Amino acid sequence: MALAIYGTGVSSGIAIGRAHVVRGRRLDTQEHPIEPDQVDREVRRFRLAVGRASEDLRRVRRQLPADTPVEVTEFLDIHVLMLEDTSIADAPADIIAEQQCNAEWAINVQCNRLKAVFEEMEDPYIRSRANDVDQVIGRVLSQLAAEAADEYVGGHYRGLVLVAQDVDPASFLLLHQEGIAGLVTEHGGPLSHTAILARSLKMPAVMGLRHAPRLISEGDLLVLDGQRGVALADPGRTVQRHYREKLRQESARQSLLQQVRRQPTQTVDRCPIRLQANVDLAEDMALAKLNGAQGVGLFRTEYLFLNRQTPPDEEEQFQAYAALVGKLGDGATTIRTLDLGADKQVDSVRAPESSLINPALGLRAVRLCLSEQEMFLCQLRAILRATALGPVNILIPMLCNTQELFQVKALVQQAERDLKAEDVPVGRYQLGGMIEVPAAALSARTFAKNLDFLSIGTNDLIQYTLAIDRIDEQVGYLYDPLHPAVLKLLQLTLDAAAAVGTPVSLCGEMAADTTYTRLLLGLGLRDFSVSPARLLEVRQVVNGTDLSEISALTRRIMRASHPARIAALVRELNEA
Repeated sequence: MALAIYGTGVSSGIAIGRAHVVRGRRLDTQEHPIEPDQVDREVRRFRLAVGRASEDLRRVRRQLPADTPVEVTEFLDIHVLMLEDTSIADAPADIIAEQQCNAEWAINVQCNRLKAVFEEMEDPYIRSRANDVDQVIGRVLSQLAAEAADEYVGGHYRGLVLVAQDVDPASFLLLHQEGIAGLVTEHGGPLSHTAILARSLKMPAVMGLRHAPRLISEGDLLVLDGQRGVALADPGRTVQRHYREKLRQESARQSLLQQVRRQPTQTVDRCPIRLQANVDLAEDMALAKLNGAQGVGLFRTEYLFLNRQTPPDEEEQFQAYAALVGKLGDGATTIRTLDLGADKQVDSVRAPESSLINPALGLRAVRLCLSEQEMFLCQLRAILRATALGPVNILIPMLCNTQELFQVKALVQQAERDLKAEDVPVGRYQLGGMIEVPAAALSARTFAKNLDFLSIGTNDLIQYTLAIDRIDEQVGYLYDPLHPAVLKLLQLTLDAAAAVGTPVSLCGEMAADTTYTRLLLGLGLRDFSVSPARLLEVRQVVNGTDLSEISALTRRIMRASHPARIAALVRELNEA
């Protein structure tokens, strides 16, 4: 019977293949007493297992693709170093001798000791290293069971979709070399090392599918949709045909897209269009650069605050921003200040309980920053320090009145004065604001006069204009980028910015959806910021658009009022 399991798509693409299900990794770690004359043999077993585990990781390290994110290579290096540390390389041998026990039990005892030490650490990052201990020890235990690398690897996995509780990056790399088609895990998320690696290797992957190893059977036919974050087990023939056709279309589309990789971004009538990248992690920069991004139009800083109990300090934030600045040639890096609240809550920065009654309308984004000025100043100082390394734009989310704007400006100036008083260099920067609530769009001319640039955040602008929560499945159907009110606010913002000569970009999902590319060009947008993976698709549409041919149809769209009529005209626009 067909089964659909939903999780988080961490690497887009479609995979179709039989499932290979792994339901557990830890091997037998029961204590087995040994005779005194068996101690040397058991110690040799242990040392041989450590050596094989280390060589296995070194082999994976040597075979990494050239564009592998540095975070992944560092991860492997750390695991090799851990295997060489006496706490893992020698201590279990002492336990074998002292307790006259089997190697597996000795390793398990030492593992628990090390994890206890890490878990008592106050620093959340160091505390998280307990997971590394678990993974390294698991690799040695697998070797003791004479299973090459681990139980995933060593067979013929070409074309299979792996279903597991979790997979560490080293095993994932081995599996990739074995030819697996996709990855499904019960645990993990988009920021895990394995997820980062999956994106780098362009392998479809969905994580966080609860109970997947139990619900999916070995040999089930699986359709994996990394874009939608869903795994379909034993789908019907109609669904299979649908996805096989999508797979074929995707393959053909990717071939065509490669042809526009080195083309300039300009319309048929030679109007230059700027294409920038939205990035969440420094690792996204490699693909952004490969696909010709002309700058970073949006760097979301809230990811620095995830999975921790305390906010990152100024130095940690500076290092993160410095890793981005200047990586895309002369293009500027647009760093958005903290945008937390509503659907984005983290442990390190909590909004008051009163704001959780209706978080989308409560203390979020710039409102939260202005109420937590010490934290905000810390971030502003870190961003301003990064300006000394290259051009930087500071982007303020969710502005809705000039009072907020002037408060932000005063704090930016204070941070700059303080840094200069400390002889800390500050370079050139521009200050911009996001247009993502109707009040800001209606006041766009005022914001445009008082800021260096504007950026339209269509996700929130549509949500607030139509008074619907886009992640609420009960009302999600009302989320409509083509609603006449939304289009009028976009037009109003673009016209207001143009009237005073202020640049304006669009960084919401609407910019990345090529359904709307020609319409946005017709409305006057000349600066798109999209995810690195979407850059070529948008460029392809831009390069095939003649502005003189779409202007009349764009005006007809703006005069229309019925959604069905607007949708039909947009289809006509895209076929022109």
